[in-house]
Amino acid sequence: MARVSVFGEPLLEIASQTAGQVLGPSVLGVAGDTLNTAVYLSRLGHDVSFITALGTDAYSDALLGRLTDEGISVACVGRHPSRIPGLYAIRTDESGERYFVYWRDTSAARAFFDLDDADALIESAVSSDLFYFSGISMAILSGADRDRLLGVARRCQGAVAFDGNYRPYGWSSIDEARRYLEQVGEVASIVMPTSEDDDALFGGAEPLDHGKRWRSYGVDTVVVKNGPDGAWLIDGTDEVTHAQVDEVIQPLDTTGAGDSFNAAFLAAHLHGESLADAARAGNRLAARVIQERGALIPLASMP
Repeated sequence: MARVSVFGEPLLEIASQTAGQVLGPSVLGVAGDTLNTAVYLSRLGHDVSFITALGTDAYSDALLGRLTDEGISVACVGRHPSRIPGLYAIRTDESGERYFVYWRDTSAARAFFDLDDADALIESAVSSDLFYFSGISMAILSGADRDRLLGVARRCQGAVAFDGNYRPYGWSSIDEARRYLEQVGEVASIVMPTSEDDDALFGGAEPLDHGKRWRSYGVDTVVVKNGPDGAWLIDGTDEVTHAQVDEVIQPLDTTGAGDSFNAAFLAAHLHGESLADAARAGNRLAARVIQERGALIPLASMP
């Protein structure tokens, strides 16, 4: 069982229960890209600690309870006296594609490094077997705080894993996002971008070309996710592997597909499986997740 530290933003989620509808029956839950990955990593047998900030309100307490229920340590969750959790609403169309609206300006996680004990809370990442964060984790922070996060990643004794997860929200420009993600490439040992995100960030290209660009930054292992086409992998010797999906499935809801892939890939990799087998594990979990609504499927539905 590996020790994994995850940094990011836990969110409250208002999820529409009817495809194509904005108003109507909805469910209030919890999600967030790194939170989703943390939950699945915990379910897959690793010792996971989540590093973030929440408020002191009832919804923050409920988020903490959900993390605890999933077996995730909350010892490194700070409490901000005047901020609250971020919130987003999600709906899907008839094909399962997602559409989001966010309310995050007062999110406590955005002010994590304002906490007096921030340095102490995030220090555990340095000695973990794996430190995981994402482009969204960086986008919510100020430039100075992004630099502090990168400084932590540079000092990590174990592996550093990163999902590019590019979203324009939070970045002042696409050039700013590129500059910071290139710096991540210099410190991360495993990067798991999505081809579609890299198309938006760096311009349209073949998945393997995106992977080669990440390798040029110094990343040891690159896993480019490409939806129903599976994943392209490049290792430290520049050997290329293509892990195809077993079966193309019509999705009900694609929320959390990449996050769950990341968790299953990393869990298998930490258990010593080959990159190809780890990617196949990622494909299997992602395929299960997109057959149900929401990013976090019931434990009984895990493959």
